[in-house]
Amino acid sequence: MKRNFIGYGKEKPKLFWPDGNKLAISIVVNIEEGAELSVSSGDDGNEHIYENNKTKISNHVPDLCMESHFEYGLRSGIWRIFNLFDEYKIKATFSCCSRALEKSPWLINEILKRKHEISAHGIKWISHAYLNKKEEKEIIKNCYSTILKLSGQPPMGWHTKSSTSPYTRELLIDHGGFLYDSNAYNDDLPYVLEIKKNKIVIIPYSFDTNDMKFEGNSGFVNGIDFFNYCRESLDQLISETTDGSIRMMSIGLHPRIIGRPGRIGGLKSFLKYIKKKQNLWIPRRIEIAKFCLPKDIFKLSN
Repeated sequence: MKRNFIGYGKEKPKLFWPDGNKLAISIVVNIEEGAELSVSSGDDGNEHIYENNKTKISNHVPDLCMESHFEYGLRSGIWRIFNLFDEYKIKATFSCCSRALEKSPWLINEILKRKHEISAHGIKWISHAYLNKKEEKEIIKNCYSTILKLSGQPPMGWHTKSSTSPYTRELLIDHGGFLYDSNAYNDDLPYVLEIKKNKIVIIPYSFDTNDMKFEGNSGFVNGIDFFNYCRESLDQLISETTDGSIRMMSIGLHPRIIGRPGRIGGLKSFLKYIKKKQNLWIPRRIEIAKFCLPKDIFKLSN
């Protein structure tokens, strides 16, 4: 596969985001609770990624500890996130596994009545790397149609649990219902690709400004760690816009992780911090995609 190591190169696009803003902050809440691998849900095995996952339970029996960790996200954690978004008037993108929404349909109304976006995160919380093209095509089709049926709104963005297959982006184009793909981690700006004479916006995601670094002792311990890292990232990106260029920053959240009582303060501190800043745009990802599509300045070669 051809890889692009230059991107925009030294000269980043020089323009403004809407309302004269120089930095876009995209906040994504991942809804995976109920879509993790679980024998209780009829899967062949159990999810092995959760807090304090030192004991792997046999794939022949339910892992009730793991299931309980995931349940915490929607029973408790999500309400802390909703309350903070309401308090600071934040509109976010909720990247949802369709099986999670099927198990918790009440969540759809809570998301949409606050005018957040629902995007697609696959059927289950699984990697697509080993799927064949036919299998993945069916998953994309079913995820899209299920979210449309449940919410009444088509999901226009896609993000697969890492990693994707070599076919993912092409299949999104073939499907025809998606404006953007978030399966990239290679830039601080979105970019537009033309595939089969169709355009799709690539909105890079991030694993560093992400609460997943609380998991497995991989970086964050206290809520303040999350705040400090995100704050320093934001300040650096702002400093890079003095030449007239723009930047984008992604924040990744999970209700079962950042929604814990000892961590949610880190998110609150960050939202409070960005609300005091000027020249910041806090859009849903669909708004970023719609802004970028008609502008040739974001177009890159594959």
